[in-house]
Amino acid sequence: MNTLSRREEDTLLKTTKARALTECDSIVKEFANCATGRTLSVAWACRDKYKALQECMLQYTSQVAMDDVRKEYLRLRDQQKAPQAPL
Repeated sequence: MNTLSRREEDTLLKTTKARALTECDSIVKEFANCATGRTLSVAWACRDKYKALQECMLQYTSQVAMDDVRKEYLRLRDQQKAPQAPL
């Protein structure tokens, strides 16, 4: 079976987003520092940092990246379900 349950899909999405935030941590911090103490001006004052953050996150959360994560998860799941040959 090559489909994921809703629960598995949610778990993969959360895990992938957490990984993206970890990988983009320095960019997230730069944006957060820029946005600290601002309200409306964050839209134009931190625009470049926000774009950099979006680009970094997109590397890990794009449709292509998510498809790769799903394929790897399915491969590992199928590998675990495969009957082991007796010794």
